[in-house]
Amino acid sequence: MNVNFTFSTSTRVRYSETDQMGYCYYGNYAQFFEIGRVETMRSLGVSYKSLEENDIMLPVKEFSVSYHSPAYYDDLLIIKTTITAIKGAKIDFSYEIFNEQNHLICTALTVLVFINKRTMKPIQAPASFLNLLESN
Repeated sequence: MNVNFTFSTSTRVRYSETDQMGYCYYGNYAQFFEIGRVETMRSLGVSYKSLEENDIMLPVKEFSVSYHSPAYYDDLLIIKTTITAIKGAKIDFSYEIFNEQNHLICTALTVLVFINKRTMKPIQAPASFLNLLESN
């Protein structure tokens, strides 16, 4: 199922997320993408907590990122997250992070897998989740 659901949220680069050069350390971007992913799901009415309460987990299967420009301490970052596809147990997300000047900082892709928490086996995306996507 091809999807094109986009949601934007923001976060600010904290001092502890910078290196000696004042740049946001590259390893922190995975957390920014997670913020985008969690808030995108929440905007649909689905929280990770509710998925886990229904014995569903969403581990990351693939992750790739391209850095275009550095982010700095106290920059407000706008995280644009798009659900691009759901294929069986897999859900694809793409990300773009911009600073306040609308300058592209980085782009990324992740693939997550719906997993049954008890069996640790992949499962189809829940029908209730697919219905929420189709209605938005």
